Amino acid sequence: MAPVPPAGLTLLHTSPVHVPVFDALRDERHPGAVLRHLVVPELLDLARKAGPGAVAARMREVLEGIRGSVLVTCSTVGAVAESLGPRLGVPVLRVDRPMAAEAVRVGPRIVVLAALASTVGPTEELLAEEAGGRAVSVRSEVVEGAWERFEAGDDRGYLEAVARAADAVAGADVIVLAQASMAGAAHLVRTGLPVLSSPAPGLAAALLGERTG
Repeated sequence: MAPVPPAGLTLLHTSPVHVPVFDALRDERHPGAVLRHLVVPELLDLARKAGPGAVAARMREVLEGIRGSVLVTCSTVGAVAESLGPRLGVPVLRVDRPMAAEAVRVGPRIVVLAALASTVGPTEELLAEEAGGRAVSVRSEVVEGAWERFEAGDDRGYLEAVARAADAVAGADVIVLAQASMAGAAHLVRTGLPVLSSPAPGLAAALLGERTG
């Protein structure tokens, strides 16, 4: 069983690389906020092998061990966590939901860049949900070689590959970076298109929900 963090905002990660990213965001934009980090890599491993739905049982175990609100930073398994939250009485927000809401406000032609194919389906479904019946056109691209660089610890190469893919996008109103780990690429792009990433708006929304929930 996963350890039981204290009550407060728990960030559920599938990789430890996200911990310093969200701590830095907290220090910069939400000083004084208390974040609890829980890293469960097997959730993403299972989702990649058998599909996001296959993580439901394990996700339930993890959520049952958490007190307070949860921000899920993995786009692949976020929808599963959100669906379980109401049944378990656990407030759950997937980190990419606020980003998706902003994307459909910016314009109907949306390009999704992902590092993993397993993230594409959940991200497209989320965008359709946030569109709320509005007509949107979503094109998705898995950035070739990006995840291999990420797994090898080549963070710079990973972000540069994502940035190159973003700069090559045409015929779109907005670009969505599907994985939270892609956020740094937004600072490297040269495109004039809006490039949206999930960590900052996701953390802000989760902390607001914790205070008002």
